[in-house]
Amino acid sequence: MSDHEHPVDPERVAMARSKLPSPEEATEVAELFRLLGDPVRARIMYALTGADELCVGDLALALAVPESSVSYALRLLRTAGVVRKRREGRLIYYRLVDGFMAQLLDVLRQQVQLDADE
Repeated sequence: MSDHEHPVDPERVAMARSKLPSPEEATEVAELFRLLGDPVRARIMYALTGADELCVGDLALALAVPESSVSYALRLLRTAGVVRKRREGRLIYYRLVDGFMAQLLDVLRQQVQLDADE
């Protein structure tokens, strides 16, 4: 099995392995977290959980950042499949793809708040 200096607990190792995602799934999960690694992208996703959908200009106003920063971030989020766009005349509105991302964002925010309270 391994040449560890300490005793190996095969049952716990097996339990840990049973929870492991495939390398491909782990890559996808890491990519989702990478998207949250940029404050503008993270704030866009939080804004979209509160407003359902927003255009680039409204997102820029809400975040107090340039529209070019929002456009670039949205392009990355759209490519990753996290946001969808809807055209209404000349405006394009963006929204999160599903409720799961909103749930993940809530859990992450709760963790940050717990860490801040300690």
